[in-house]
Amino acid sequence: MAFSKKSETPAGAVPKHVAIIMDGNGRWAKKRFLPRNAGHAQGSRVAEQICEDAWNLGIEYLTIYAFSTENWARPKDEVDALMKLLRKYMKDSIARSSKNNMRVHVIGDISALDEDLQESIRKLEEVSSVNTGLKFQVAINYGGRDEILRAAKAFAAECANGTKKPEDLNEALFYSYFDTAGIPYPDLMIRTSGEMRTSNFLPWQLAYTEFYFTDVLWPDFNKKELQKAIAYYAGRDRRFGGVTEE
Repeated sequence: MAFSKKSETPAGAVPKHVAIIMDGNGRWAKKRFLPRNAGHAQGSRVAEQICEDAWNLGIEYLTIYAFSTENWARPKDEVDALMKLLRKYMKDSIARSSKNNMRVHVIGDISALDEDLQESIRKLEEVSSVNTGLKFQVAINYGGRDEILRAAKAFAAECANGTKKPEDLNEALFYSYFDTAGIPYPDLMIRTSGEMRTSNFLPWQLAYTEFYFTDVLWPDFNKKELQKAIAYYAGRDRRFGGVTEE
């Protein structure tokens, strides 16, 4: 059975697109005298539940930061464990996305991943592409600066082969080269665990996004915490650089 969309917040108060930096898995595990990998595993389970909660609350797009371009610098055993967890998550998501009518899209440079993981990602995206429910973006080997550079190189290559001219470039055209092309910019960005930075996550897309920071560690994040973030968002006056009359 697909997620049932039952918005529990007033119309207009719900962000269309929420982006989340899922931080605090390691600290959650440490507090419980568990290995860091246990925190990542619990964090993965929370991500699954938040997908359902987000859809039921009226959110249409959800983007999570699963593995950054900088995460390769972590200890090898932790990176290996994360890759193993991603493999399982991608394979399980094929059945889960169909059951829940959820469309899944991976953003980031997947060419650096092992071929079997790349194949799982391609299969998941293909199978889920017909689904009409939650649009779920997973950032894997993603870095915002890297995304901008890749977009610039793609446009430069088309200029070099004559299919584009430098004077053609504008914001809309440039965005069409991004991994998130066709996806609306996030309305709300949530970061857990008390850190207050974006860590190279969607720098172009977050230009006018509302930021919500919470001390709650990601494995402890739940529907109630998501509702708190939505309530914060609902109270913001979004002017996008303009002025509203008092």
